[in-house]
Amino acid sequence: MAGRRQGGGRARDREAVSAAVHGGQAELRPDRERPEGWTLLLDGAPQSHVDLADPGHLDFPYQRRLGHVIDLLAPEGRPVHVVHLGGGALTLARYTAHTRPRSTQQAVEADTALTELVRAHLPWDRTWRIKVRGGDARAGLARFPEGWADLVIADVFAGARTPAHLTTTEFLAEVRRVLRPGGWYAANLTDGGALTFLRGQIATVRGAFAEAALAADPAVLRGRRFGNAILLAADGPLPVAEFTRRVATDPHPGRVDHGRTLADFAAGATPVTDATATPSPEPPASTFD
Repeated sequence: MAGRRQGGGRARDREAVSAAVHGGQAELRPDRERPEGWTLLLDGAPQSHVDLADPGHLDFPYQRRLGHVIDLLAPEGRPVHVVHLGGGALTLARYTAHTRPRSTQQAVEADTALTELVRAHLPWDRTWRIKVRGGDARAGLARFPEGWADLVIADVFAGARTPAHLTTTEFLAEVRRVLRPGGWYAANLTDGGALTFLRGQIATVRGAFAEAALAADPAVLRGRRFGNAILLAADGPLPVAEFTRRVATDPHPGRVDHGRTLADFAAGATPVTDATATPSPEPPASTFD
């Protein structure tokens, strides 16, 4: 899920495409500024953006933060193995294939009707090693071999909420099984207000991994606005200084918390288990105005 984006001008003779999918009403809306850019919306909520002419372009702030993660994981041009939990429009899979040719990527997307809509109207290069599996993200993750992935990205929303079973210590145990030694986990999460859900996710990730960092808009971290946060984790060192610099110098600047600052932010929260998990909170109606 993503927040607002700005635009202007005309869509240059392109028309929106709308279809009913398993998760609601999907719309592919032409970008009014980029001739081959499209925004995917579900029930009116912006989910992702794709530029068919430039897969290296990441439009939404949360996408750019995940793009920083990919760029810091491996130098440009070096192939990587990536699991995408949640396929959507495959923005980040396209980005990885474009910047790191010969990468091997697998996406798990429960909404097979959405995948077919994207495949038909926003096709990706057939030479890219991107495979999309239908099915539940956690069940799909369980089918990967041990130590397969350099990076697991969780970006799963059902009705604009992260499903409860993708927020737990048991889920992260499966993520760790699939990651190679030194691999990274990154999750796109949403919260606002008291940030109870986000604090619980930080506690859960810090209980599962040796290192963690959180990137978000400062207004979100102060509870003043509902929005996205990227939670990054690994058992080895994370390039926190460079990640912080890139997030801070973004067109939509953000803040990165790490170490003691992150521990203090999540103070009092306890790890989430399958027995205690709840979905992420419903976005306020004004989020997408």
